[in-house]
Amino acid sequence: EDVMKVVNTDILVIGSGVAGLFFALKSPESARVSVITKKDAQLSNTVYAQGGIASVMDRVRDSFELHISDTIEAGMGLCKEEAVETMVHEGPDMIEELMEIGVEFSRDEESGGLDLGREGGHTRARIVHYRDLTGKQIEDTLIAACTEDARITLEEGRLAVDLIVDGNGRIRGAYVLCGEREMRAYLAGQTVLATGGAGKIYLYTSNPDVATGDGIAMA
Repeated sequence: EDVMKVVNTDILVIGSGVAGLFFALKSPESARVSVITKKDAQLSNTVYAQGGIASVMDRVRDSFELHISDTIEAGMGLCKEEAVETMVHEGPDMIEELMEIGVEFSRDEESGGLDLGREGGHTRARIVHYRDLTGKQIEDTLIAACTEDARITLEEGRLAVDLIVDGNGRIRGAYVLCGEREMRAYLAGQTVLATGGAGKIYLYTSNPDVATGDGIAMA
């Protein structure tokens, strides 16, 4: 009789885009972290995000208030203002953290500062980018940092099928299909769903094939 293999970890992160990898790197020093991803670790929406990240990095010509109003106007008033304010106010610190991890962004040749671009909907130049490969630059750097971190195990070819729920309704990990035939139980004190969006449920989309809403369905 086959017995399901059990993998024990402190934190289980499902998904290897910028959210999952960044979370893994920011986890407590004492934690064992398993990051699982259903395909190649570099196949995520992060890699396809070419343009850059909007953030108020020039406090002289730009402001949080301007970025907030631009975002709400571009969102036709449908944005949740609290979410917009959080994104705008925390953006610069997140950019700084990415650079501390090793992410390189394009620089202005004259000043040496960040080369801030301007895109549709923005009234100021605030797009932090690395050429037109921003997502790939961030993803590659985060994967390298996770690979070098002894706390973190990054496993490819691991498809999370369902969450493990105990008798008290607490999430204890996930059932994971490894390869084509083997099912394993990943048990964890904390389970993080960082599986990206669901764009691929539509026939016509610029999303990669892996964006199938797995995490949303499990949740």
